[in-house]
Amino acid sequence: MKTAFLCSGQGSQYVGMTKDIYENSETGARLINRADEILGYKLSEICFNGPAEVLKETRHTQPALFLHSALVYELIKEFVKADAVAGHSVGEYAALFAAGALSFEDALKLVSLRGELMFKAGEKNPGTMLAVIGLDDKTTESICEEISKPEEGLYAVAANYNCPGQLVVSGSAELLRENAKKFKEAGAKLVKELAVSGAFHSPLMEDAKNELAAAIESVKFNDALIPVYANVSARAITRADEIKSSLIAQLTSPVLWTQTLINMRNDGIKKYVEIGAGKVLQGLTKRTLTDAIIEGVDTFSDISAYFDN
Repeated sequence: MKTAFLCSGQGSQYVGMTKDIYENSETGARLINRADEILGYKLSEICFNGPAEVLKETRHTQPALFLHSALVYELIKEFVKADAVAGHSVGEYAALFAAGALSFEDALKLVSLRGELMFKAGEKNPGTMLAVIGLDDKTTESICEEISKPEEGLYAVAANYNCPGQLVVSGSAELLRENAKKFKEAGAKLVKELAVSGAFHSPLMEDAKNELAAAIESVKFNDALIPVYANVSARAITRADEIKSSLIAQLTSPVLWTQTLINMRNDGIKKYVEIGAGKVLQGLTKRTLTDAIIEGVDTFSDISAYFDN
């Protein structure tokens, strides 16, 4: 049976993440300590103990999520083989690590820089994101087009196609807050502002994209050993040059997650294993692919279940 690993994205973090792995696995503890050394600060303390306000800062959230998915992959890779991988937004870096395209150290450094740059971009160009639930994609896209004022530097764009009926809109903070009611008036069941520090996957991330591009170009990427479904195209790619350009485009492009899952299914993948924090991607997969086999591996208890099989 063809299997895909799915790597968790922002919003899946929680205080206490990776702590039980640290306490129960020597390999896990070594990797966590190595991450602290690479970053030059105790990411582990923030993961284990929070506080939540610090963990949810993008500059900490992103390396924490990468570390969690990378840890799980390292501990289960001998027991379950993936035929393909994908990661939601920052999760794409963990997917690339699992596919052999990036080393642990290079991926962690890039993710840490990405988080810092996105945090700064959010301070410079205040933005936010709205989850629009229960409205078809075309209507949501049309409203974004209608309210955007690019000539004034004010944007509203579709950012995350998460699953049918769930699209996250990203853009200028005041513009979105003033116009949130338009999505409700068009028939959305729920419009909820997300707790984020910027307008991710929108033109407001252009400054962050330019700086991150230079760092990505300076890092050695390998061709992936298994297909990686890229956020920006929802297509399976393996070539190092394609991977680099996809990662660079990702910061200002929408995450095509719904389309990614559908393409994976069409390519014969039956089983989807979320590796990393939380259950968000498991839920999105259930709502997109009704006939999929779905699992999640987050805690040491989840990991050890594979040891016993």
